[in-house]
Amino acid sequence: MMVFLQIVFWLSAFVIFHTYVLFPVLMKFLARNKELHFSKPKDEENAVLSILVAAFNEEEVIAEKIESIYKSDYPQEKYELLIGSDNSTDKTNEIVQSYADKYANLTFQVYNERRGKQNVINDLFLLSTGSILILTDANVIFHKNTLKELAQPFSDSKIGLVDTNMINRGLKIEGISHQEKAYISREVMIKHYESVVWGSMMGPFGGCYAIRKEDYSKVPSNALVDDFYINMKIFEKGKKAVNNLNAKVFEDVSNNLSDEMVRKIRIATGNFQNLKNFGHLLWPMNNGVAFTFLSHKVLRWIGPFFLLFAILSAAFLMEYAFYQWAFFLQILGMLVPFVDYILKKMNIHNRLLRFITHFYSMNLALFIGFLYFLKGVDSGIWKVTKRNQ
Repeated sequence: MMVFLQIVFWLSAFVIFHTYVLFPVLMKFLARNKELHFSKPKDEENAVLSILVAAFNEEEVIAEKIESIYKSDYPQEKYELLIGSDNSTDKTNEIVQSYADKYANLTFQVYNERRGKQNVINDLFLLSTGSILILTDANVIFHKNTLKELAQPFSDSKIGLVDTNMINRGLKIEGISHQEKAYISREVMIKHYESVVWGSMMGPFGGCYAIRKEDYSKVPSNALVDDFYINMKIFEKGKKAVNNLNAKVFEDVSNNLSDEMVRKIRIATGNFQNLKNFGHLLWPMNNGVAFTFLSHKVLRWIGPFFLLFAILSAAFLMEYAFYQWAFFLQILGMLVPFVDYILKKMNIHNRLLRFITHFYSMNLALFIGFLYFLKGVDSGIWKVTKRNQ
């Protein structure tokens, strides 16, 4: 029994270490001296783009979003903007309509029943005429070259999906925005490494990415993480997904822990939906897709269980001094969020403690999301995270 418990402890520790430390380091090593190279099309060869936006109560950001698109250096006659309002109850419809009256290539659809982002995008897809789709959220602001940088990689026929370089703004010390930015920036680089090594980028940031229209797969109506579903469908078709660091977009980062927990629980629930749908891609383990899917995503999604296994096995092994230390250090780590909360109430903000809080909060969200998944998901509608926190 003691041997079994030690195996459980070290296996659990290795899984956590692998997904958060070893795998990123390995990918960085494999990606050294490698870059993505794409041929630049002439202006007359630019593909026709369809930009799809599902909007629900986005009055705070939708004008800036539309303005950023029309400031693009991509030829305006080469793209169309399709916006679907998912039963918005604020001034979103009024604002978008004012731009639809101004721009002939802006199509505005109003839906009088809220059905969720994925269903709106499914409908806008049917109205689109471009060969490349840009799927983007209302609060993600474009750089002037975003469209050009998203379209360019499709000169390679093997590439089916292109992700952007998400840059966060609106950082505040009193919340979790710095920790979220650090996490997202690190994820961007890991996905870039996956791109240059195998073309197996594990999921775009849903805020903005591009896909060939011919490769778009209708998203199930109850899907909670539509971008990852679409990404994995690309791999099923034998094509590549890459991140283009030159395709920059800007997004306000979440700063409120409670709001971010709601979002992460929703994403976690959707992650297990996608694991059920695409678990078959984990085998055979002889390609980049299987290895990155397991290392970057699956092991992280089930990480909460390995954290529990590690602390429970250490508790039963406390007759050994090493496991006593291992047990108490884990308990100490789990107490950090409570200490951080108390210090925050006293207007004391420690970045290291906040990073630990962020780690355990993320794993708690994954655990709760798994329970929600087991209960079953009937609807793909979710609460939108508050903008400009």
